[in-house]
Amino acid sequence: MASGGGRSHRQDFVSLAALISREMKNEKMEKPTVRYGQAAQSRKGEDYFMVRTDCQRIPGNPSSTFSVFGIFDGHNGNAAAIYTREHLLSHVLSAVPRGLGREEWLHALKRALVAGFVKTDKEFQNRGETSGTTATFVIVDAWTVTVASVGDSRCILDTQGGAISTLTVDHRLEENVEERERVTASGGEVGRLSMVGGPEVGPLRCWPGGLCLSRSIGDMDVGEFIVPVPYVKQVKLSKAGGRLIIASDGVWDALSSEVAAKSCRGLPAELAAREVVKEAIRTTGLRDDTTCIVVDIIPPKISEEPLPPKKQNIQNILRSLLFRKRSHDSANKLAKKLSAVGIVEELFEEGSAMLAERLGNDDSAVQTTSGLFTCAVCQVDLAPSEGISVHAGSIFSTSSKPWQGPFLCADCRNKKDAMEGKRPSGVQVA
Repeated sequence: MASGGGRSHRQDFVSLAALISREMKNEKMEKPTVRYGQAAQSRKGEDYFMVRTDCQRIPGNPSSTFSVFGIFDGHNGNAAAIYTREHLLSHVLSAVPRGLGREEWLHALKRALVAGFVKTDKEFQNRGETSGTTATFVIVDAWTVTVASVGDSRCILDTQGGAISTLTVDHRLEENVEERERVTASGGEVGRLSMVGGPEVGPLRCWPGGLCLSRSIGDMDVGEFIVPVPYVKQVKLSKAGGRLIIASDGVWDALSSEVAAKSCRGLPAELAAREVVKEAIRTTGLRDDTTCIVVDIIPPKISEEPLPPKKQNIQNILRSLLFRKRSHDSANKLAKKLSAVGIVEELFEEGSAMLAERLGNDDSAVQTTSGLFTCAVCQVDLAPSEGISVHAGSIFSTSSKPWQGPFLCADCRNKKDAMEGKRPSGVQVA
């Protein structure tokens, strides 16, 4: 690996004043308003969520504010869900190069999300705990929504025109044929639970371990062919805005995407989240932890309309539910006016589990100010002789060059090989 000169590297940095000026020109002060609500009913105590509405791409610049929402559905304990909630965001943001404008930042997110998920999994497994978690992680920056997910929690988009889009892919072995093939090709076994001498029962699971999911964070006792590499989808909403419903499988095992969306139309986000959880429990009972976040992305003109008085007691909440039809009718009238422009533009979609594909190619290695290179996953500094190309030995791209970045440290390269079935998992559980 050859190191680059210092002068060309310094050209990548832009002054803070220039960045702020560029941001102000690009934003045109037409950002939507983001409102959210959250509700949950606990049965096992393994669902966790996060809400951050004060993140800034450029520290100190309010026009660069973005929001982050996440749901983490743990299994075999809650440790992985808690750890992911506390560390995933910082790991993702640390993988985004500094000095980027908004469009470049949004483009860089798709790779940073992969690096952040893998780093979170790697760090948690090093703790020696055996729990695991799904992760559905949503970034809302103005009209652009970026979703990264592993597992079977789901995020859907309900546009003002009434169209419903799913922004995640369920990584359940029962339904996902491609994931079953990947797991078996990487060294796992897929089958149903079988008692000695008895019939096979229940959903398809991965063995060892018996996990029903093909992707998660944690689960060190299952095998590293259960990968933390997320499915990522990025879309741009029209100026009509839209509603996101992010929920754990306690909701989706009970309700279809269409039923969940329709059950809460016409309600503000806070009441909408409660209604989705209530409808799920009404349908199947409280069989699992059931968590929902509703996020409304509201056009400026609509958000400027006066809000109804804040509900102060249960009587007012009941009144709002009784008069839901009136609110629903108003929402339908608004939807008809906006449906002509309620088009969602897909900017990016990728679900491959292979790091060589997801981290892409670098024409030149990423260098730090110290003159060292960095690992694309864990962001540790590497001397020019230490890094291993993510493409070294790759069979997935004939155009890849083993000396071409991005680069991995030896530890992350070992993890990559384990996830692809090129060596046994390095983590052993007594």
